[in-house]
Amino acid sequence: MTLVLLDTNAYLRLAKRIKPLLGIRFGQKGYVLTILKDVEDEVHRSARLQEYFPWFDDPPLQQERLAKRVRLSQDEKAQITAMKSVLRQHALAHAADYTTLGRSPPSPTDCFCLAFGQVRQAMVATDDLGMHKLAEDFELPIFHCHEVLKKMLTAKAISKELVTDIYHALEVNGDLPRSWVEVKHTAFKKVFGLKPKHAASHGERSEGW
Repeated sequence: MTLVLLDTNAYLRLAKRIKPLLGIRFGQKGYVLTILKDVEDEVHRSARLQEYFPWFDDPPLQQERLAKRVRLSQDEKAQITAMKSVLRQHALAHAADYTTLGRSPPSPTDCFCLAFGQVRQAMVATDDLGMHKLAEDFELPIFHCHEVLKKMLTAKAISKELVTDIYHALEVNGDLPRSWVEVKHTAFKKVFGLKPKHAASHGERSEGW
Protein backbone atom coordinates (compact mmCIF):
# COMPACT_ATOMS: atom_id res chain seq x y z
CA MET A 1 0.00 0.00 0.00
CA THR A 2 1.18 3.52 -0.82
CA LEU A 3 -0.42 6.13 1.42
CA VAL A 4 -1.19 9.48 -0.26
CA LEU A 5 -1.90 12.37 2.09
CA LEU A 6 -4.17 15.07 0.66
CA ASP A 7 -3.54 18.55 1.98
CA THR A 8 -6.36 21.07 2.34
CA ASN A 9 -6.45 22.36 -1.23
CA ALA A 10 -6.17 18.87 -2.74
CA TYR A 11 -8.99 17.51 -0.58
CA LEU A 12 -11.29 20.43 -1.34
CA ARG A 13 -10.76 20.04 -5.09
CA LEU A 14 -11.66 16.35 -5.12
CA ALA A 15 -13.95 15.49 -2.22
CA LYS A 16 -17.20 16.99 -3.46
CA ARG A 17 -17.29 14.91 -6.64
CA ILE A 18 -15.26 11.75 -6.02
CA LYS A 19 -17.25 9.52 -3.68
CA PRO A 20 -15.94 7.58 -1.96
CA LEU A 21 -12.54 9.29 -1.97
CA LEU A 22 -10.65 8.18 1.13
CA GLY A 23 -9.41 4.70 2.00
CA ILE A 24 -10.01 3.19 -1.46
CA ARG A 25 -7.04 1.29 -2.90
CA PHE A 26 -6.32 1.90 -6.59
CA GLY A 27 -3.53 1.49 -9.12
CA GLN A 28 -0.68 -1.00 -9.32
CA LYS A 29 1.05 0.57 -6.32
CA GLY A 30 -2.09 0.34 -4.21
CA TYR A 31 -2.52 4.06 -3.62
CA VAL A 32 -4.79 4.94 -0.70
CA LEU A 33 -5.87 8.54 -0.08
CA THR A 34 -6.21 10.01 3.39
CA ILE A 35 -6.26 13.37 5.18
CA LEU A 36 -5.26 14.48 8.66
CA LYS A 37 -7.42 16.04 11.33
CA ASP A 38 -5.20 19.11 10.93
CA VAL A 39 -6.80 19.66 7.51
CA GLU A 40 -10.25 19.65 9.08
CA ASP A 41 -9.05 22.04 11.76
CA GLU A 42 -7.61 24.37 9.09
CA VAL A 43 -10.96 24.56 7.32
CA HIS A 44 -12.86 25.09 10.57
CA ARG A 45 -10.53 27.93 11.57
CA SER A 46 -11.13 29.76 8.29
CA ALA A 47 -14.40 31.63 7.83
CA ARG A 48 -13.47 32.11 4.17
CA LEU A 49 -13.08 28.37 3.52
CA GLN A 50 -16.29 27.57 5.36
CA GLU A 51 -18.11 30.13 3.22
CA TYR A 52 -16.64 28.82 -0.04
CA PHE A 53 -17.07 25.14 0.84
CA PRO A 54 -20.30 24.80 2.85
CA TRP A 55 -20.49 21.13 1.88
CA PHE A 56 -17.29 20.31 3.83
CA ASP A 57 -19.23 19.31 6.94
CA ASP A 58 -21.93 17.30 5.18
CA PRO A 59 -22.46 14.24 7.42
CA PRO A 60 -21.36 11.62 4.84
CA LEU A 61 -18.06 13.45 4.30
CA GLN A 62 -17.53 13.89 8.03
CA GLN A 63 -18.14 10.19 8.57
CA GLU A 64 -15.78 9.20 5.77
CA ARG A 65 -12.98 11.41 7.14
CA LEU A 66 -13.44 10.02 10.64
CA ALA A 67 -13.57 6.39 9.48
CA LYS A 68 -10.47 6.67 7.27
CA ARG A 69 -8.37 8.94 9.48
CA VAL A 70 -4.82 7.78 10.10
CA ARG A 71 -4.05 7.10 13.75
CA LEU A 72 -0.62 8.15 14.99
CA SER A 73 1.35 6.68 17.87
CA GLN A 74 2.91 8.97 20.45
CA ASP A 75 6.33 8.27 18.98
CA GLU A 76 5.16 9.15 15.48
CA LYS A 77 3.57 12.36 16.76
CA ALA A 78 6.85 13.33 18.40
CA GLN A 79 8.84 12.61 15.23
CA ILE A 80 6.37 14.56 13.08
CA THR A 81 6.41 17.51 15.46
CA ALA A 82 10.21 17.62 15.39
CA MET A 83 10.33 17.38 11.59
CA LYS A 84 7.60 20.00 11.28
CA SER A 85 9.73 22.40 13.32
CA VAL A 86 12.74 21.85 11.04
CA LEU A 87 10.65 22.44 7.91
CA ARG A 88 8.96 25.51 9.32
CA GLN A 89 12.23 27.08 10.44
CA HIS A 90 13.75 26.47 7.01
CA ALA A 91 10.77 28.08 5.26
CA LEU A 92 10.91 31.13 7.53
CA ALA A 93 14.68 31.46 7.14
CA HIS A 94 14.34 31.42 3.35
CA ALA A 95 11.10 33.38 3.10
CA ALA A 96 12.16 35.15 -0.12
CA ASP A 97 12.27 31.80 -1.93
CA TYR A 98 8.63 31.20 -1.05
CA THR A 99 7.15 34.47 -2.29
CA THR A 100 8.12 34.18 -5.96
CA LEU A 101 6.77 32.28 -8.98
CA GLY A 102 3.27 32.05 -7.52
CA ARG A 103 4.43 30.50 -4.26
CA SER A 104 3.26 31.31 -0.75
CA PRO A 105 5.15 30.47 2.47
CA PRO A 106 4.18 27.02 3.81
CA SER A 107 1.92 27.26 6.85
CA PRO A 108 2.39 25.21 10.03
CA THR A 109 -0.27 22.79 8.72
CA ASP A 110 1.60 22.51 5.40
CA CYS A 111 4.80 21.67 7.27
CA PHE A 112 2.95 19.11 9.41
CA CYS A 113 1.66 17.38 6.26
CA LEU A 114 5.14 17.19 4.76
CA ALA A 115 6.56 15.95 8.07
CA PHE A 116 3.87 13.27 8.16
CA GLY A 117 4.92 12.14 4.71
CA GLN A 118 8.51 11.81 5.86
CA VAL A 119 7.72 9.89 9.05
CA ARG A 120 5.03 7.61 7.62
CA GLN A 121 6.72 7.24 4.21
CA ALA A 122 3.65 8.66 2.49
CA MET A 123 3.27 10.77 -0.62
CA VAL A 124 1.84 14.25 -0.05
CA ALA A 125 -0.55 15.62 -2.69
CA THR A 126 -0.93 19.39 -2.96
CA ASP A 127 -1.24 22.19 -5.48
CA ASP A 128 0.59 24.57 -3.14
CA LEU A 129 3.76 25.58 -4.96
CA GLY A 130 5.41 26.65 -1.71
CA MET A 131 5.01 23.10 -0.40
CA HIS A 132 6.50 21.74 -3.62
CA LYS A 133 9.51 24.01 -3.15
CA LEU A 134 9.95 22.94 0.48
CA ALA A 135 9.60 19.26 -0.46
CA GLU A 136 12.22 19.77 -3.16
CA ASP A 137 14.61 21.39 -0.67
CA PHE A 138 14.35 18.33 1.61
CA GLU A 139 13.98 15.72 -1.15
CA LEU A 140 10.54 14.65 0.09
CA PRO A 141 8.10 12.79 -2.20
CA ILE A 142 5.23 14.97 -3.40
CA PHE A 143 2.44 14.95 -6.01
CA HIS A 144 0.41 17.65 -7.68
CA CYS A 145 -3.28 17.02 -7.12
CA HIS A 146 -3.82 16.53 -10.86
CA GLU A 147 -1.36 13.61 -10.67
CA VAL A 148 -3.67 11.91 -8.18
CA LEU A 149 -6.58 12.52 -10.56
CA LYS A 150 -4.57 11.01 -13.43
CA LYS A 151 -3.62 7.92 -11.42
CA MET A 152 -7.26 7.39 -10.43
CA LEU A 153 -8.33 7.71 -14.08
CA THR A 154 -5.63 5.28 -15.26
CA ALA A 155 -6.74 2.79 -12.60
CA LYS A 156 -10.37 3.30 -13.72
CA ALA A 157 -11.27 4.41 -10.22
CA ILE A 158 -12.97 7.42 -11.84
CA SER A 159 -14.44 8.10 -15.28
CA LYS A 160 -13.42 10.53 -18.03
CA GLU A 161 -16.72 12.31 -17.46
CA LEU A 162 -15.85 12.91 -13.83
CA VAL A 163 -12.46 14.38 -14.78
CA THR A 164 -14.28 16.74 -17.16
CA ASP A 165 -16.74 17.71 -14.43
CA ILE A 166 -13.94 18.47 -11.94
CA TYR A 167 -11.97 20.58 -14.42
CA HIS A 168 -15.12 22.45 -15.43
CA ALA A 169 -16.16 23.16 -11.84
CA LEU A 170 -12.71 24.46 -10.88
CA GLU A 171 -12.57 26.65 -13.97
CA VAL A 172 -16.03 28.11 -13.37
CA ASN A 173 -15.15 28.85 -9.75
CA GLY A 174 -11.83 30.46 -10.67
CA ASP A 175 -9.99 27.73 -8.80
CA LEU A 176 -8.15 25.97 -11.63
CA PRO A 177 -4.41 26.07 -10.85
CA ARG A 178 -1.97 26.79 -13.65
CA SER A 179 -0.36 23.40 -13.06
CA TRP A 180 -3.69 21.77 -13.98
CA VAL A 181 -4.01 23.93 -17.10
CA GLU A 182 -0.51 22.95 -18.24
CA VAL A 183 -1.29 19.19 -18.21
CA LYS A 184 -4.88 19.36 -19.46
CA HIS A 185 -3.98 18.38 -23.02
CA THR A 186 -1.02 16.13 -22.20
CA ALA A 187 -1.77 14.01 -19.15
CA PHE A 188 -5.49 14.16 -19.96
CA LYS A 189 -5.34 14.17 -23.76
CA LYS A 190 -7.66 11.12 -23.88
CA VAL A 191 -10.22 13.24 -22.05
CA PHE A 192 -9.76 16.68 -23.60
CA GLY A 193 -7.83 15.90 -26.79
CA LEU A 194 -4.68 17.63 -27.97
CA LYS A 195 -4.42 21.37 -27.47
CA PRO A 196 -5.13 23.35 -30.68
CA LYS A 197 -1.97 25.08 -31.89
CA HIS A 198 -3.76 28.42 -32.10
CA ALA A 199 -5.21 28.21 -28.56
CA ALA A 200 -4.41 31.17 -26.36
CA SER A 201 -2.80 30.65 -23.00
CA HIS A 202 -4.96 30.82 -19.90
CA GLY A 203 -4.55 33.29 -17.08
CA GLU A 204 -5.61 31.15 -14.16
CA ARG A 205 -3.99 31.68 -10.81
CA SER A 206 -1.02 29.51 -9.99
CA GLU A 207 -2.60 28.59 -6.70
CA GLY A 208 -6.14 28.59 -5.50
CA TRP A 209 -8.93 26.72 -3.80
